[in-house]
Amino acid sequence: MSDATSRSRPGVTGDLGPGEPLPSRGRMRAEVAIVLGLSLGASAVYSIVSIVNRLTRTEALADQKATLNNSLSERPAFDLVYQVLGVVFDLMPVALVVFLLWRSAAPRLGRLGIDATRPWHDGLGGVALAAAIGIPGIGVYLGGRALGISVDVVPTNLDAYWWTVPVLLLSAMRAALTEEVIVVGYLFARLGDLGWGRWKIIVGSALLRGSYHLYQGFGAFIGNVAMGIVFGWLYTRFGRLVPLIVAHFLLDAAIFIGYPWAAATFPMLFGPSV
Repeated sequence: MSDATSRSRPGVTGDLGPGEPLPSRGRMRAEVAIVLGLSLGASAVYSIVSIVNRLTRTEALADQKATLNNSLSERPAFDLVYQVLGVVFDLMPVALVVFLLWRSAAPRLGRLGIDATRPWHDGLGGVALAAAIGIPGIGVYLGGRALGISVDVVPTNLDAYWWTVPVLLLSAMRAALTEEVIVVGYLFARLGDLGWGRWKIIVGSALLRGSYHLYQGFGAFIGNVAMGIVFGWLYTRFGRLVPLIVAHFLLDAAIFIGYPWAAATFPMLFGPSV
C-alpha cells in the first residue's frame, strides 16, 4: 500500500473534518514531545536507564527480576485505593490525546481509528490477534530467559484479596489503552501530519514500544518491537484501533491473572525464584 493510500485511512494522517486546520508544524512537534514526556516517552527514558543499571550490576541479567504489579500498601483497603488511583491518573495522557484529536463532526475519534460502526468485527479481530501474538510472545520470553538476555518478569505480587482480579484487569486495560491509543493512534496521526512516511512511522512507533519495555531485558525489547511492527502494519492497512486495544488487553489479562497458575503448574519454565 502506498503512503498516499495509507493517509486516506481514518486515524492515520490528514483526516480532518471541514473547518479543522492542522496546527503549525512547530506546535505539533511540541505537542508530541509533551504527550510523550507525560507518558510512554518518559517510560522509555526510565527503562533505558534501568537496563544500563541492570547491566552494570555484578548480578547477571538473567538472575534479576522485574515485577509489573506491586502492592502499594500493607493495608488492603489503602492498597486498593492506591491501585485504582494509579490507573486513573495513568490514563490522563490518554484523555489528553482524546482531547487533542477530538473532531467536531462524527466520528469524533476518527483520527484515532475509533468508531462504533463495527463493534463485533473489531472485538473478534482483537481476539484473533491476541491468539496469533500470544504464543510467539511466550516463545520470545522463554527464549530470552534461556539466552540470559531477559530478566525474570513477575506479572504480579499482589496478595489474594476480593479485589485482586478486578485490579489486575484494570491494570491490563490501562496498559492496552495507554500503549495503543498513544503509540499507535496518536503518533500515527501526528507523525503523518508532520510528513513522515508509512514505514518510518511504523518502525519509529515499534522502536518506542520496545524501548519502554527494556527494563525487562533485551528479549522484551525484541518481542515488543516485532509486536509493534505487526500492530502498526495492521493499523495502516485497516485503520482500526479497537482490535489492537482488545488484543493487548486480552494478552495482559491472561498474563496477569494466569501467571500464578502457570508458575505453580510449570515451575521449570519460570525458575526457582517464583
